[in-house]
Amino acid sequence: VQLQASGGGSVQTGGSLKLSCKASGRTFSDYAMGWFRRAPGKEREFVASVSWSGGAKYYGDSVKGRFTVSRDNAANTVYLHTNSLKPDDSAVYYCNAGTMKGVYYYPRYWGQGTQVTVSS
Repeated sequence: VQLQASGGGSVQTGGSLKLSCKASGRTFSDYAMGWFRRAPGKEREFVASVSWSGGAKYYGDSVKGRFTVSRDNAANTVYLHTNSLKPDDSAVYYCNAGTMKGVYYYPRYWGQGTQVTVSS
């Protein structure tokens, strides 16, 4: 699976961005999809995951209530709607395709990242 993320940028605190990740190469709906992020000097952090059908969604504690993950299987695209952004949300955001077992998500294929920068 090839994954192409886009939509990052620079915003002020409280702003919003919509990240997109378009997949190609294999049947998109065969995979759960997820988002991770990595800020300079920090560990990679789970952000969100969504099941193949879109019916199950899970979020990291730091983004719950502010970010929403969704997918459009007809368009082979997964989205991450980021709202009420804070400077701590600044990071490179990576989308990935993998499997979901219960509440656990296991990424397998990774795309290139898209930079999100939030200024105070």
